[in-house]
Amino acid sequence: MTGANSGIGLSVTRALALSGAHVVMACRDQRRGAGALGLLTGAGVPAERLSLRLLDLADLGSVDSFVDGFEHESLDLLINNAGVLGVPRRKTVDGFEMHFGTNHLGHFALTAGLLPHLLAAPAPRVVTLTSIFGYFGFLDFSNLNGEMVYFRWMAYAQSKLANLLFGWELARRAEAAGLSLRSLAAHPGYSRTNLFTGGLRRHGPGIDARVLGYTSWMFAQSSDMGALPVLYAATKPDAPNGALIGPTPWLGQWCGFPAQVRPFVPLPDHDPAVAEQLWSESERLTGRTFAQL
Repeated sequence: MTGANSGIGLSVTRALALSGAHVVMACRDQRRGAGALGLLTGAGVPAERLSLRLLDLADLGSVDSFVDGFEHESLDLLINNAGVLGVPRRKTVDGFEMHFGTNHLGHFALTAGLLPHLLAAPAPRVVTLTSIFGYFGFLDFSNLNGEMVYFRWMAYAQSKLANLLFGWELARRAEAAGLSLRSLAAHPGYSRTNLFTGGLRRHGPGIDARVLGYTSWMFAQSSDMGALPVLYAATKPDAPNGALIGPTPWLGQWCGFPAQVRPFVPLPDHDPAVAEQLWSESERLTGRTFAQL
């Protein structure tokens, strides 16, 4: 579970561990990760069901170190959850635009590195989190790094659309290769998480950030409710490969209990060729490939 120390990640980690799973908490910050670990064990989660590992998705070297040090032979479930939102123009360690590099490319590289462990499990599954912000995204392959034009909310929306297309393409490739791997996408609706509170405060002022911060407290559902689509995608035995799981039906997927929902991909990007192009470009940018696919 990436980003396991707060919000959706913390809620999902608690639910899975209390249900008997061993959860590797992949966190960027040692102090926050240790605090979340203590919070969970203090709330009754058995300590032996949790382990903490450092992972900075904005640094491909950190991704490699995490993969190289992964101590389990098989991996039943990978949840690509961590992300950044509303970051001013900034680059990752490897020179990528921060939203695209962290939210998409970091998880792309992580999934590629952990694929042998996933395929060693009998029924492996990958769940990648997207967002309702993806409604407003589009992929500009000439400006993925935001070097020509940059608006932080559009950069975030682009990265979350990329998450959805990655989940789809992974599902398609796994099926074509005859693998048991299942890939689903999930979005938590409008949920009150650290992205909308602490994250926005850290990433600078602005009326847009303040409005989002206030409205999240007034109208958003809790992180525990937002975690339900992720848990549905992660554990429902008959969840279809390639499905998008989100809250429904109130306010058009903003809040409510989970179910399979209609994809929100903008029409020009609702094309398998776009997902294939994104995959190829992600391989080129990260230098990572999926040998079994």
